[in-house]
Amino acid sequence: MKELRFERDKRLLTAADYSAVFEKNRCFKDRAFLILVKKRLVEGEDFTHEKSQPRLGLAVSKKNFKKAVDRNLIKRIIRESFRLHQASLKGLDIVVMSRGTTSVADRAALHTSLERHWEKIIETCGQY
Repeated sequence: MKELRFERDKRLLTAADYSAVFEKNRCFKDRAFLILVKKRLVEGEDFTHEKSQPRLGLAVSKKNFKKAVDRNLIKRIIRESFRLHQASLKGLDIVVMSRGTTSVADRAALHTSLERHWEKIIETCGQY
């Protein structure tokens, strides 16, 4: 079960990591989320297990959600959904952004939206 944890190596940590995804990406969006996806480059045969791990970055703005409780709820839902689907998303850097139309009232709709996004991403971007 250790591979299902959301550890530090599965997160986008630096501004450079985020910038790389913002510059060249595939975009998936709906009413609740905008998801940017970028494949990580593979150089030679040194594509280690660590580099094949998908990495997630979150952008949930205070502008859209004034209450910290709401921002934290959205982030928890995104991280949990990513954690459960990470095995299928290997080799991808992903930034999930909430939108102004995202509603925290319907948690099931958020889960369903993310589920559809992961399916599209896996279908479109594949895995290494």
